[in-house]
Amino acid sequence: MTLSLRAAKPGDETLLMQFIQELAAYEHLEHDVVATPDDLANALFCDAPKVFAVLAVWDGKPAGFALYYFSYSTFAGKHKVYLEDLYVRDAFRGAGIGKQLLIELARLAREQDCSQVEWSVLDWNAPSIAFYDGLGAKHAKEWLPYALSGDAMVQLADEGDPQ
Repeated sequence: MTLSLRAAKPGDETLLMQFIQELAAYEHLEHDVVATPDDLANALFCDAPKVFAVLAVWDGKPAGFALYYFSYSTFAGKHKVYLEDLYVRDAFRGAGIGKQLLIELARLAREQDCSQVEWSVLDWNAPSIAFYDGLGAKHAKEWLPYALSGDAMVQLADEGDPQ
């Protein structure tokens, strides 16, 4: 059994979309997925991409992916790698693929002189939380995630528009 990791390339957008839909189903968030393969292609494979993906292939079969981007820490004065999605198909779990994807991101962060790799996990996802804890990741308990989207985002944006 062999694992290979590679950067996503044009033509992978349909596979990535399948992974995203499978992840959404696992997280009970299928209703939130509005992205299309074209959206992914435009984001990942444009002239100046701001988002990137690594694919995991086990014995020639697509097994999982990590999608990430760079953010910045003003306190550290360095960029960070933000892991947006990490997913391994059920049939391939337990083979160390998720760990290898995180190792790849840690190496990338080190090579790019980033201060850390960070991500979020759903509070009910005990298997993932145990996995991350086992790697030595720390839960930033003092930080609460917020999101501004949909009508609330539009309404706030409209407040700044000249009438």
